[in-house]
Amino acid sequence: MTAFDLTSRLAVVTGARRGIGRAMARALAAAGADVIGVSASLEESGSAVEKDVLAVGRSFEAIRTDFADPEAVRALDADLAGRERPVDILINNAGTIRRAPAVEHTDADWALVLQVNLTAPFALTRAVGGSMLARGGGKVIFTASLLSFQGGITVPSYTAAKHGIAGLTKPWPPSGPRTAWTSTPSLPATSPPTTPRPSRTTRSAAAPSWTVSPPDAGATPPTGLLGDAEQAHQPERVGALGRFVDDAVLSQAAQRQCPFSKPEP
Repeated sequence: MTAFDLTSRLAVVTGARRGIGRAMARALAAAGADVIGVSASLEESGSAVEKDVLAVGRSFEAIRTDFADPEAVRALDADLAGRERPVDILINNAGTIRRAPAVEHTDADWALVLQVNLTAPFALTRAVGGSMLARGGGKVIFTASLLSFQGGITVPSYTAAKHGIAGLTKPWPPSGPRTAWTSTPSLPATSPPTTPRPSRTTRSAAAPSWTVSPPDAGATPPTGLLGDAEQAHQPERVGALGRFVDDAVLSQAAQRQCPFSKPEP
């Protein structure tokens, strides 16, 4: 029995082969959603995430897509947009990182990270957003980072992309799908903030130490926002957040509290 009911919904989870993506897929399936898992290295059949989803009685489809290849992303866009069964939930989780000081960061590494972490999520959201708008509903969740607020000295492309993800939630409402982004904390709660972070937070018993909000300029976080560093990296916590965001924060009942909600006519 789950507090979240996603029965009959179709969820697409990128980066679904392992870690946060796998946990998201598992949690959504446990709540009743069928899952399409997308990854550059996902097995066509027999993957761990497929077994997770099938174990709770939901359907699973694997799509192998290299998000670094714009043509492959366009093909995925066309595939998802052209399906008879529309996508109800999109989890933009796939990502990559390249490490080097800013003065040594190559054009190739910059282009790769921006393509995978920012351009591909935009393209996927655009591809499924039209049908979501036509049907009057849909949810998109982006995996962000504390680097959406802080600088990353040795990961300039990753930091820029994650800043972009925070901004990418904003162009869609009120004329498109409802969107939110999640941040996966990596610092203990006792760490002092070095730059402004969000003030609007939504919390639940399922994921009490995680944030769901857009960044507010000049805002500082409430005490305990970052949660426990050890718990922060547990994929199950993130999976619970995925369910929470989709069924609670972005539900019709919560629209008045959600800054990303599409207004009622």
